[in-house]
Amino acid sequence: MKEALKVGVSGVRGVVGDSFTPQVATSFAQAFGTFVGRGAVVVGRDTRPSGVMIERAVVSGLLSVGCKPVLAGIVPTPTLLMLTKDLGARGGIAITASHNPSPWNALKFVDRTGLFLSETRANELFDIYHQQDFPLVPESEIPTVAIESDPMSGHFRRIKDYVDCAAVRKAGLKVAVDCCNGVGALHSVPFLKDMLGCEVVAIYDKPSGIFEREPEPMPKNLKLLCDTVVQKKCAIGFAQDPDGDRLAIVNEKGEPIGEDLTLAFAVQQVLARHGKGPVAVNLSSSKCVEYVANQFGSEVVRTKIGEINVSETMLRVGAVVGGESNGGVIIPAVHPCRDSFVGMAIVLEMMAETGKTVSELRQAIPRYFVVKDKIRIRAEQAPLVIRALRREYADREVNLLDGIYVDFGESWVHARRSNTEPVIRITAEARSEDEARRLAADLRSKVENAL
Repeated sequence: MKEALKVGVSGVRGVVGDSFTPQVATSFAQAFGTFVGRGAVVVGRDTRPSGVMIERAVVSGLLSVGCKPVLAGIVPTPTLLMLTKDLGARGGIAITASHNPSPWNALKFVDRTGLFLSETRANELFDIYHQQDFPLVPESEIPTVAIESDPMSGHFRRIKDYVDCAAVRKAGLKVAVDCCNGVGALHSVPFLKDMLGCEVVAIYDKPSGIFEREPEPMPKNLKLLCDTVVQKKCAIGFAQDPDGDRLAIVNEKGEPIGEDLTLAFAVQQVLARHGKGPVAVNLSSSKCVEYVANQFGSEVVRTKIGEINVSETMLRVGAVVGGESNGGVIIPAVHPCRDSFVGMAIVLEMMAETGKTVSELRQAIPRYFVVKDKIRIRAEQAPLVIRALRREYADREVNLLDGIYVDFGESWVHARRSNTEPVIRITAEARSEDEARRLAADLRSKVENAL
């Protein structure tokens, strides 16, 4: 069965050679160039084998409408966001399907502010794409292609200015890093070793784009990292996704602590060391983040799912830290985007300054259990499901900001249409694993009944 092209606030993505083709990439690049106007557009990609093909298609599309592509090469998505703003470009295009399997690829569209397009702006772009009426330029007006020779320096300089690198270097921590054969394979070892002074043990560190584990840095996918931490006696293990915006942590015992704790650790260290203020997280983020924020008297603001929704809320309320429950740490003082590199640096700073192990840091935060599930649907079914769930929870106070979120105090459930896959995502959290599984199963049953 042909996999439908997925178009939304997270960009456009699909299976290469199926719904996602060079022709599609060229047309979207033409639409984006028309949308942002003539000028520089930064283009970066992850390591997927299809990346070169899609990059050339994007370049062709941009040139055809008079935009000047600035090629950043293989860079983390947060780097591309920062570079777009630093260069004063009209916009940027990240060629990456992030956590999706290798056969997928995608285009993510960046505004001149260095943030992804908002939902409103994205819809304007998609209108232009559907009209297929692009202002093609004559041969004499086709720009040249530029190459960005040092794309990483601005990103790493921001982190160096924010984090106490000297304290981390002095601690001399031994770190294992699982780069998933993605962008981290090029950039994570130099970052950890040269800038932060860590002894580094790297795995899946070939920039091949051939993912030897499932690309989501979830606990079930991190066995080799867990084994490596124990065998090499590392203080911590880090796991990235293919485009370097998500981060998971393995403790010194070789145990994954869960992506929610990545965010909780970052919130803890920022509020303790870098200044207090509001915290912004998406609806599916763990209550452990609320617990940490409450220790410092900081307000927690919940947002819709999607990085741009968190980023915009953070800027609006003046949040000092936040992110998404999938290991997406956002520190606006560096840049208001998810960034595994600032995540690694802030956690290492916390370890260096406290002298505590990951296990000791984790013990200070109450344990919550998260269960995630998903049910495949057709696009037109999603509104019907959400309406049915509203009736099911009619006796409860619900949050309808993104799908339906029901808070039971020490537990909650959330059902929403995915931004990246044709599925309804189900998430439940509770203080016991059994209770979380029960809540998730109950919600799944309600969704299935609605279907």
